[in-house]
Amino acid sequence: MARAKISSVGQYVPPRLLTNADLEKMVETNDQWITERTGIRERHLVDKGVATSDLAAEAARECLAKRGIEASELDAILIATVTPDMLFPATACLVQEKIGAKGAWGFDLSAACSGFIYALQVGAKLVESGAHKKVMVVGADVMSSILDYTDRSTCILFGDGAGAVLLEPCGEGEIGLVDFEHEIDGSGAQSLYMPGGGSLHPPTAETVAAKMHFVHQEGGAVYKVAVRKMAELSETLLNRNGLTASDIDLFIPHQANKRIILATAERLGMPEEKIVINIGEYGNTTAATIPLAMHTALEQERLKKGMTVLLASFGGGYTVGATLLRWEI
Repeated sequence: MARAKISSVGQYVPPRLLTNADLEKMVETNDQWITERTGIRERHLVDKGVATSDLAAEAARECLAKRGIEASELDAILIATVTPDMLFPATACLVQEKIGAKGAWGFDLSAACSGFIYALQVGAKLVESGAHKKVMVVGADVMSSILDYTDRSTCILFGDGAGAVLLEPCGEGEIGLVDFEHEIDGSGAQSLYMPGGGSLHPPTAETVAAKMHFVHQEGGAVYKVAVRKMAELSETLLNRNGLTASDIDLFIPHQANKRIILATAERLGMPEEKIVINIGEYGNTTAATIPLAMHTALEQERLKKGMTVLLASFGGGYTVGATLLRWEI
């Protein structure tokens, strides 16, 4: 069985910024309060008419350009998102058309902030099975489309963005993706969710008036479970592979809140110098945070060939995931 590896990384964030100072004019909050509690200083937002497929397509194009291949060489496109352009067709179909990947099939995967890690494993299995040679995995969300900018508990947290990776078979001597551990817990579904817009509560004047088409979150409950579960799944993964935190060269966690990141790392015994944190510049971009953090680590020359890397995520659902890999770029 062929092993899969990440062979290229791309990203795209819209140019418009929403800073903490801007938010001070919109809701009752201030820069110090936001920074101390979340680590976020600014976030990128789309302009009107820009959709998730637009961000995903740009990230995919950069990923392809860095690899030096054409979109026509792709076998499949997997889009992790909770903000699809529309319920159907899948955002993957729209991205396929926009980048000209005529020979590719694909689909969307909805797992909130764990979406990228889940899609990464699905894509890896397509490669490992021998069915495909080149699979594009994109995490993309336009969270500003489902935020209530009068609700300071949520509007300060999220931004818009997309990150993409290309999966290919490992070459001789390469290891690539090693192992993963995933878990869902539906008992936490209503601690982080968007109640309106689906078959349970289809869009009506009443659901709009009740603000059911925005993100709803119980921050305290999410914080406690996120730290515990990301650490637990990471420990399970490390133990199963005979590793400890000291064997990890770089930890790339979901960027939900700086305090969550540091608390998780502390439980794992992971020193801060091994952690990639870019939430200050992007906020929580949901499915895009981990590939955006990969891109940041590459730009900072902190992510190098041969490194052992741990990914971890937590999202609404609840969804939790951890991935162990060897970096091969």
